[in-house]
Amino acid sequence: MRLGARRRATDSSVLEEWEQRGTEAGGWQMSTGARANATVLARWFAWAVICAGPILGLLAWLSAAAAVDAVPPPRPRAQHAEADGAGPSGFAELYVSAFVAAGEGDQDQLAPYYPSAGQLQLDGKSGRQTATQTTAVRVRQTASGAWSVTVAARLGPKGGEKEDGAKSGALRYFQVPVLASAGGDGSGAEDYVAATLPAEVAAPGGQPRQPQLGYGPERAAVPGDTRAETARDFLDAYLTGSGELDRYLAPGLHMEPVRPAPYREVEVEYLAVAGEESAGPATGVPANGTRQRLLVQIRATGDDRVPVPLSYALTLTARAGRWEIAALDATPATADRTPPTAPTGPAT
Repeated sequence: MRLGARRRATDSSVLEEWEQRGTEAGGWQMSTGARANATVLARWFAWAVICAGPILGLLAWLSAAAAVDAVPPPRPRAQHAEADGAGPSGFAELYVSAFVAAGEGDQDQLAPYYPSAGQLQLDGKSGRQTATQTTAVRVRQTASGAWSVTVAARLGPKGGEKEDGAKSGALRYFQVPVLASAGGDGSGAEDYVAATLPAEVAAPGGQPRQPQLGYGPERAAVPGDTRAETARDFLDAYLTGSGELDRYLAPGLHMEPVRPAPYREVEVEYLAVAGEESAGPATGVPANGTRQRLLVQIRATGDDRVPVPLSYALTLTARAGRWEIAALDATPATADRTPPTAPTGPAT
């Protein structure tokens, strides 16, 4: 009995000592109920975070979309015609037309092209001459937003009346310095300005020379020349609509005749053959597959009975004892290069 009482006393003292140490350590102990409540709160907090995630993501996406919508889209820029010079050349043509027609009191007619025109002294009658035709023959970009445009202008008197003298209807050339105007977008003539008055210049490149063609001597078309006959029959069907065109074409080539037919009759006057120096007619047909390039000059007559001279570059091929049209060449053969032979219709 004494031993049991001593053991209980010892256990009681040990428990008191542990409680005293825990209190001295400054900690606190959670009861079982408190721990249960904390677990429930943590679980609810976790579920709240899980449920709020999609909502917060949706709100963030809507905010980003609204920010994007708030940014104004970039203003589309008009394509400036700098690459091919179409804008500057068109402006220069209008400027030259106004310039050659300007006379006394026409400063305001030039001001849209040349802002300093108000300070000019213009003499002569307004419209005493006009540019019946204008076209830009040379466009050169000298710097960013700057071009030198050479305009060919055919000048005539006002109203088209004929006048004596060699200068009537003369073709003259004007060089115009064109600048892109400040703030222009290249969408119209108002986006360009002339730096100075036009300068009258010589024809670009000097006087043109006749190119050397890659054909033999020109000869008159005579009866019995099989190549001239083939060219005549083909061009007659092509230009007058008489006869079937396909019968003169090589296999695999398809061409459409000119519609409506502009002429009523075709006559071959001259022809020249590439690589052939003799001037005699060809009465026979060579072996199959032989190809020859011809340049033929014809006279085509329309309903007005006025013959019109025309030239055609043709490629002929021999097959089964006759000549056939292999191509209507885009350009004639020249002495230093051979042009492509392009049919005017798709091959079938």
